[in-house]
Amino acid sequence: MISIYMPAYNTSKLLRATVARIPAAAWEQIYCLHIINDGSSDDTAAIGDALALAYSKIRIHHNSQNCGYGAVVREGIRKCLDDGTDLILCLHADGQYAPEVLPRMLETMEGYNLDLLQGSRLAQRGALAGGMPVYKWAAGYLLCMLENRVFHLRMTDYHSGYLLYRRRFLEASGFEHFSGNFEIDLELIAAAKARGFLVGEVPIPTRYAGEVSHLNPVAYGLRVLGVLGRYLRGYYGRPKLHA
Repeated sequence: MISIYMPAYNTSKLLRATVARIPAAAWEQIYCLHIINDGSSDDTAAIGDALALAYSKIRIHHNSQNCGYGAVVREGIRKCLDDGTDLILCLHADGQYAPEVLPRMLETMEGYNLDLLQGSRLAQRGALAGGMPVYKWAAGYLLCMLENRVFHLRMTDYHSGYLLYRRRFLEASGFEHFSGNFEIDLELIAAAKARGFLVGEVPIPTRYAGEVSHLNPVAYGLRVLGVLGRYLRGYYGRPKLHA
């Protein structure tokens, strides 16, 4: 069984459609979908409440104020771990990462006995075909080259946010001490590699259709360099992490 957490911040126009796109075959394996409304100022809360009434496997959680993406990831992981499921997925509420590929992600995770699987937008040029701005593609490509040198991996994407985890990794990862910002996804990959867990990726289609981005690319890039520096200093492999 799998538990899913869905960060949702001002996604009222897309949340319902994203949930509807989850394949029926995937629902059979889902134990719970936790929608985390992170202090939205639009109708996300009301739509989340309605979805929780319509779907028996959906739980809605409301933060009274916006806590930030990293805090929501930590909250979502905790809630999914409490479910007792072996697999945990982050699925964004804006539909940019296709829910339709979830069955293939589960098949890949189990087939290769992976501990962390990332959906890659850049493999098979999926991001450009889906409308990713060229400057974002170029920046991601250059960052990926650097990250592969640091992690000694051969990934095509480290920043999609479409991530599937295994419980045994999350319980050992130290995620509670990771960032409150968007780079927490990269920190989880860094922790998996540092602690000897198996990391992989699978190509995903990506759709860019005017979604609002809450990420400052320059500040994010600098924080990514900080993650790489901490990895090289051995931070993510320590038995006990400190904030």
